[in-house]
Amino acid sequence: MALKEGLRAWKRIFWRQILLALGLLGLFLYGLPKFRHLEALIPMGVCPSATMSLLRDNFTGALRPWARPEVLTCTPWGAPIIWDGTFDPDVAKQEATQQNLTIGLTVFAVGRYLEKYLERFLETAEQHFMAGQSVVYYVFTERPGAVPRVALGPGRRLRVELVVRERRWQDVSMARMRTLHAALGGRLGREAHFVFCMDVDQHFSSTFGPEALAESVAQLHSWHYHWPRWLLPFERDAHSAAAMARGEGDFYYHAAVFGGSVAALRDLTAHCARGLAWDRARGLEARWHDESHLNKFFWLHKPAKVLSPEFCWSPDLGRRAEIRRPRLLWAPKEYRLLRD
Repeated sequence: MALKEGLRAWKRIFWRQILLALGLLGLFLYGLPKFRHLEALIPMGVCPSATMSLLRDNFTGALRPWARPEVLTCTPWGAPIIWDGTFDPDVAKQEATQQNLTIGLTVFAVGRYLEKYLERFLETAEQHFMAGQSVVYYVFTERPGAVPRVALGPGRRLRVELVVRERRWQDVSMARMRTLHAALGGRLGREAHFVFCMDVDQHFSSTFGPEALAESVAQLHSWHYHWPRWLLPFERDAHSAAAMARGEGDFYYHAAVFGGSVAALRDLTAHCARGLAWDRARGLEARWHDESHLNKFFWLHKPAKVLSPEFCWSPDLGRRAEIRRPRLLWAPKEYRLLRD
């Protein structure tokens, strides 16, 4: 009898601990902001010294990963993770200038997002995005006449492309891969050597220069870069084209920033557009829409360069010692106001 009572008491304690852990996890992931600061204590890992000595970049030359020992500065496949202090910005600028590159920057401004965010996005891009380089902006919108007039510097142009307004905001997000693929196969692909694709609801706050350029570029998601892999929000529905099994995935990447050469982005956007079409034909929709498909692509085709969260930071996460110089800052999310 005493043994049975002891087992019952142990089970009660066990399940209380499980529920407590789940409750704390829920708060950590979705609740109190103070819990978010605790994730900075989760180690990111260490770049092996043998890999450090080999890290080089086509634009910055030899990198200095040892300058940032508190963060992970390389991937398991040997690609650099770019943090402030690990590169020489002057070398990157000089290399881009010598190659006489034109860099494209695409952004979708549909519905109320145009009035709310586009002007500040473009004005801050003129201050900080690829300063001194030849740049062509591509704004995709259903209202070309409403695009604000922004003073552009020498060698910088703005193109406005008409797109059809989708019924749901999810469809706007998912349709951009198809639209980008077509644009990269057209004038944009002929005008630019490298292209970055960005969300409009953010603004530049510091230099975003040629150190970010590579054949294919992925952006670490600022809300997930400390999380263990088993917690990352990959698509888990096995029926979806974006599905990733437990144990798959390297990092969780943010679809607010991705880039690369025209050829590499044609491959990426084609993959995502096919996956989205596959899901739609079967009545499926990945949890994070085109971002889920982008993460599947980068799992199958590793990016040549990964940008640290400094290149796209959420102010809601507060200040962190490892985030020395944010390049892009998320704007406040006002979904109820902006999404129909």
